[in-house]
Amino acid sequence: MEYRKIKDEDEVRDAGVEDVGKSFLLSVPDNDLSAEAETKIDSHREKVKWKRKSVVTLALTVLTSSQAILIVWSKRAGKYEYSVTTANFMVETLKCAISLVALGRIWKKDGVNEDNRLTTTLDEVIVYPIPAALYLVKNLLQYYIFAYVDAPGYQILKNFNIISTGVLYRIILKKKLSEIQWAAFVLLAAGCTTAQLNSNSDRVLQTPFQGWVMAIVMALLSGFAGVYTEAIIKKRPSRNINVQNFWLYVFGMCFNAVAILVQDFDAVMNKGFFHGYSFITVLMIFNHALSGIAVSMVMKYADNIVKFIQTLRHPYSRTSSSKNF
Repeated sequence: MEYRKIKDEDEVRDAGVEDVGKSFLLSVPDNDLSAEAETKIDSHREKVKWKRKSVVTLALTVLTSSQAILIVWSKRAGKYEYSVTTANFMVETLKCAISLVALGRIWKKDGVNEDNRLTTTLDEVIVYPIPAALYLVKNLLQYYIFAYVDAPGYQILKNFNIISTGVLYRIILKKKLSEIQWAAFVLLAAGCTTAQLNSNSDRVLQTPFQGWVMAIVMALLSGFAGVYTEAIIKKRPSRNINVQNFWLYVFGMCFNAVAILVQDFDAVMNKGFFHGYSFITVLMIFNHALSGIAVSMVMKYADNIVKFIQTLRHPYSRTSSSKNF
């Protein structure tokens, strides 16, 4: 009896040790699997963010680089047969429509909440007329500058936008730029200048003085409007980008409607709103609209500097300007 009692106690003790061992062995793999799963999830998220950034960057590059070509192609006999003010109005209208369609999908999927509803306060909306007015003037100059430069020359002069953006980014947003970004600005400035040198003419530069003035004004307007818009849309990070775009584009439509009344009212009334439009003109409008949407996405989730030279940065950089993109 005493032997059986001792044997039973040993069996119970062994069973207890075995259970503890099993629980320990089971707990360790669970923790390892959990940590490994979190690591894989983080890695997957980083890859998704980088792929998204790459797609937007590539799309923005293709769209912006083809703008000048489409504008030149939209001419007939060296002039615009359509009204450039109506074209700009259609660009803003299309961007507004795209934002509403995107919002509709979000409402259907997630419902209406405080961050994606269109209703807002006057304090939030009142800041949008400033960049809308700046973009109006800049977009009009974008058409008239081709009286002095060709498409390649325009693309070269357009790089001054990067320089003005970098300077205004530092002054207005008080954010420091990396050494490689400043180096990129210097190289771009040098490239813009040397590309305009003309050794086969009495003039040092290929572009006449009027073209340079327009290019500089466009660069300043584009830089200030871009940095100001970035400050607006990042002031409330949780706010849905499509709502912010909607209000910006609504004011853009209003200002372009005023431009139509002031500049092309008689032509529109006599010839019609879409007089002179061609297939290339329609493509140009879609190009400008999609470019505007892509730029706003970059401003929301990255910044104006990333918009131009983010390909110079490491794909998995965790700096403050790109970690949420």
